[in-house]
Amino acid sequence: MTDTEAGASARDVVPFRDAVRAWFVISLQTFGGPAGQIAVMQRHLVDERRWIGQRRFLHALNYCMLLPGPEAQQLAIYVGWLLNGLRGGLVAGTLFVLPGVVALLVLSAVYVGFGDTTAVTAVFAGLAPAVVAVVAQAVWRVGGRALTNRVLVGFAVAAFLALAVFGVPFPIVVAVAALAGWALHRRSPHLSAGGAGHGEKPGGPQPLISDDALHHDQPSARRAGVVLAAGLLAWFLPVAVVAAATGTGSVYTQQGLFFSGTAVVTFGGAYAVLAFVAQRAVEHYAWLSAGDMVRGLALAESPPAR
Repeated sequence: MTDTEAGASARDVVPFRDAVRAWFVISLQTFGGPAGQIAVMQRHLVDERRWIGQRRFLHALNYCMLLPGPEAQQLAIYVGWLLNGLRGGLVAGTLFVLPGVVALLVLSAVYVGFGDTTAVTAVFAGLAPAVVAVVAQAVWRVGGRALTNRVLVGFAVAAFLALAVFGVPFPIVVAVAALAGWALHRRSPHLSAGGAGHGEKPGGPQPLISDDALHHDQPSARRAGVVLAAGLLAWFLPVAVVAAATGTGSVYTQQGLFFSGTAVVTFGGAYAVLAFVAQRAVEHYAWLSAGDMVRGLALAESPPAR
């Protein structure tokens, strides 16, 4: 879709330049993995700037959770696309991960060079509990917005027990939850409808951009084709450049192809990706040891926006 088709009301409220600055600021604050990232977007986009409504934000989050790959970045791309069209989605997705890429490269170099020293070990040991606190606060805040009654809290508890205690596969949990939500809506629509969360007044300020202005009611094959082509180009062009520069058999090309495939088959959000990546990277490709994989996760949870 073109920028004009993104909705004049949306772009009148959110000029592209302001959106670029906002996404860069968000990317610098998203510590603690997906939960922390989503909470920061909630605060900036919904609570403070009011560019998107609470119900629309939660609807987008639920949708992204069903897609393969990292849900927080998908949410950023989707909201950026809603606000500023195709270029908004590309900029949001790129800026969202850029600071994390730079920070991880620096931390990885420090770990490889000085990871066995007492000082570096102590620094990472101190970061771990702080990151856990950030994740816990983020989960509490986002959960308070989404779980607005006891029935929905019961759904969350049942899903947690199914995953953590009984080891039910994630797709089954999602499918059962979707069916339960559908049944609940048919019987008691008011219980399944989104409402005000903890600390949020039902009569609070409305978003500056209505859901109607964000919705695109006339989809077309042409618009879908443009978005699909841009997404595929942004996805595969870096892999093609690496393959041309280092050869199709290089470890860099192998990693590019591996993670491109991982993004398609790993459902359940960023945390669900970890087990698959760990197994393949350690056991199949032998790129690193199991201990290095665990320490790599600790490094990844420290910088902003992975």
